[in-house]
Amino acid sequence: MDFVTDAAFAAKRQKPWYIKIGRKLLTQVDAVIKRNSLVPDSEFFDPAQFDWVPTLEAGWPLIRAELDAVMRGHGQLPNLQDISEDQKHITQDALWKIFYFYGYGCRSDENCARCPETTRLIEAVPAMRTAFFSILSPGKHINAHRGPYKGVIRYHLGLMVPKSEGRCEIRVGNSFSGWQEGRSIMFDDTNSHEVWNDTDEMRVVLFMDVDRPMRLPGRIMNRIAFTLIKLSPLVQRAHRNVKKSNAPKPAA
Repeated sequence: MDFVTDAAFAAKRQKPWYIKIGRKLLTQVDAVIKRNSLVPDSEFFDPAQFDWVPTLEAGWPLIRAELDAVMRGHGQLPNLQDISEDQKHITQDALWKIFYFYGYGCRSDENCARCPETTRLIEAVPAMRTAFFSILSPGKHINAHRGPYKGVIRYHLGLMVPKSEGRCEIRVGNSFSGWQEGRSIMFDDTNSHEVWNDTDEMRVVLFMDVDRPMRLPGRIMNRIAFTLIKLSPLVQRAHRNVKKSNAPKPAA
């Protein structure tokens, strides 16, 4: 079942040519990714399959302490669509904010300097491509959508999780999960997925994309794909948007 809305479909038709071409190319290599994947093709993955997860979970109190400092300026953080402009089809309000460390290998030196322990831990994760704090305000619903490329696995580490069971969850395909502070969930974001926070509390996770474990042909393809993605206008513009968001604000 395809959960993409008509509005999202219209937004896709209006995307720049390089996004349309890039996504078509990525879709064509998904068959190669599946053949070379070392993990099953599933909605959610068992974090125990990844030997770096225990170190990250053990370090979660250090990450949470740095998040608490970041959250003191929560209102000044950028919205996701202010950084990654092609996300406007899934979010247009000010209820999903991010604090960006890496985007497809582009590093925010300013934000990494503000959170040195978090940076140390995420930089130790093999083949980490993207990392940021994903901050959902009360009442936020992220519409159903799909990622474009099977070459990555999506990772969430629970950092600030509402206590109301069942009212703050993620659906991936036909499966559902909640978050626990200090625990990991991992999933294939090329499945239709959506998130909701129907509570009066913030939900914050450390969000990462990491390379899907693959045999050699797939690994080579991933390296080529990520090099092209990093150099794309979309990613370069997002990195410029991060720098703009970190620039000193003029005095009122």
